[in-house]
Amino acid sequence: MLDIIQLLPDSIANQIAAGEVVQRPASVVKELLENSIDAGAKVIQLIIREAGKTLIQVIDDGLGMSETDARMCFERHATSKIRTSEDLFKIRTMGFRGEAMASIAAVAQVEMKTRRKTDELGISIKIEASELKAQEAVATEKGTSIQVKNLFYNVPARRNFLKSNPVEMRHILDEFQRVALSNSEIAFTLHHNDSEIYNLPAGKLSRRIVDLFGKNYREQLAPCEEETSFVSVHGYVGKPEFSKRTRGEQFFFANNRYIKNGYLNHAVMSSFEGLIPEGTHPFYVLFIEIDPIHIDINVHPTKTEIKFDDERTVYAIVQAAVRKAMSQHNLTPSLDFETDVNYTNNIFNFGKSPFQTQKESADTFNNGAARAYADPEIPVRERTNLTNWNKLYEGLSRSIDEFDKKEISQSNFDFGKDFEPTTIKSKANDITENRFQRVRQDSESTTFQIHNQYIISQVKSGMLLIDQRAAYERILYEKFSQYLQKHNGASQQLLFPTTVKLTPADFHLVVEIQDEIRNLGFVLSITGHDTFVVNGIPADSPDEKEQAMIEGILEQFKQNEANLHLDKSENVARSMAKRSAGRFGNHNLTVLEMNMLVEQLFASSNPSYTPSGESTMKIVSLEEMAGLFLR
Repeated sequence: MLDIIQLLPDSIANQIAAGEVVQRPASVVKELLENSIDAGAKVIQLIIREAGKTLIQVIDDGLGMSETDARMCFERHATSKIRTSEDLFKIRTMGFRGEAMASIAAVAQVEMKTRRKTDELGISIKIEASELKAQEAVATEKGTSIQVKNLFYNVPARRNFLKSNPVEMRHILDEFQRVALSNSEIAFTLHHNDSEIYNLPAGKLSRRIVDLFGKNYREQLAPCEEETSFVSVHGYVGKPEFSKRTRGEQFFFANNRYIKNGYLNHAVMSSFEGLIPEGTHPFYVLFIEIDPIHIDINVHPTKTEIKFDDERTVYAIVQAAVRKAMSQHNLTPSLDFETDVNYTNNIFNFGKSPFQTQKESADTFNNGAARAYADPEIPVRERTNLTNWNKLYEGLSRSIDEFDKKEISQSNFDFGKDFEPTTIKSKANDITENRFQRVRQDSESTTFQIHNQYIISQVKSGMLLIDQRAAYERILYEKFSQYLQKHNGASQQLLFPTTVKLTPADFHLVVEIQDEIRNLGFVLSITGHDTFVVNGIPADSPDEKEQAMIEGILEQFKQNEANLHLDKSENVARSMAKRSAGRFGNHNLTVLEMNMLVEQLFASSNPSYTPSGESTMKIVSLEEMAGLFLR
């Protein structure tokens, strides 16, 4: 029999390796940017066309390469970062595998120009599908310029799996932000389709955060720093009052490498416990400096997952650093035990009438104004203004004294036995009588509400308990799904249009789902690369600001996208329903509203569960209730 095992050609082996390293255009961006950083670049330009599908170009002013190195960098397992197996445990560079350039060249058309500072001429290399097409000497600037054209042109199946341009651009922006944050001493620019998205000068980390995410972040940054012999933590955390419903702006870096670690994220979130509303997330950019011997970054080709040999210690230090930052910058509530609030706080004027308090305030003002008028150092204009203000209070003390005397005389007046008070009939009395009558009618009903959160209704077998928020989520989901299918969502026009500014990543997400959210009733018009104007909102939308509403929908959309594989319409319907149902979670309902809610819930396609699988109701039988009393 013939032998059946054979060695694969390099071109096929590189395509297989590219499946792990190059998953989408953002993967190419990450690898090229990290190579520029390892080359010691101080200025890096990123140029994108058609969300990276047509062109990805990175230009840097780094060390450059010789002719031999330029050719060798496209070979598999060719790297300048490590020499021995011991080097794997003391890695400080971004790359070390020697697979990225070979993988990229296997699935794209690559052209590289590079020159060292000491060389008069540079070298130009063109490679297509791992095959060298041209190599020649050229005149070029110091550093390296790499163009990656037509990604996956020779692997149609992989190219068909790429998402729409807004989706792929969102992933590119995520990678760009991570690299730019961890290297604030390097200047970065990003252009997409001849439009400048970012122009980030070199500077401090705080400046880089503001340039990336907006000027409003300047007010919310609190420095975080902790030094120990084992690990050091530095960076910034956001103040609790600036927490947002979007989770994306949370960054951990280990030795300047972006990492994903849910365990360390829990350390930060536990430090904010009780300081931020439930369902919101704080902003943070934290850098962990640790001896490379204590971590293993050779876990996954993307190098975003690492292992610590003592993760509990790192957890405790990160948690302590964040708590220290909040306490030092007065971000946590504190008590002053030396102050007696009963005497220092003017709000608590026990035993005094409002008019007595007003009289004291007037006397204080008059005395202060008199002293200010007599002070020769105060300008004449200000003294004249104080005199005019003083006239407003003329006679106030006398009026208050007369009122107090009148109040005392009335309180001591004897009305006599035959006195009958006269009651004047008004519409206010009718309103009160109607309200009490409605309460009596409601009390006779078999449907009622508990703590504005749950609805109880009597059924034949016992008691029906309905989760109010979950029931509304199911009902609204059915309604929004119909809007998306029929493209007829009801819209409420805004009297004053609102301008909403988002991060570039969130903005591209809005562009991606703009057709779906318009079918729900949103009326949007794009005005810039990260801003749009809201002219109308859905009629059933929550009563909140448009910025917060859209951020909440985007956050829920991204959570569904990460945990569930849903199409855009289904995801938007679920996100909008969950967001809108939140306002009914603690809402007082009349009996009519409760009965309508029960009817609409049972008229839905699946009344027992929300779209995400949560229970909307539970029937407590008579036997279960009897068991509670040990009968």
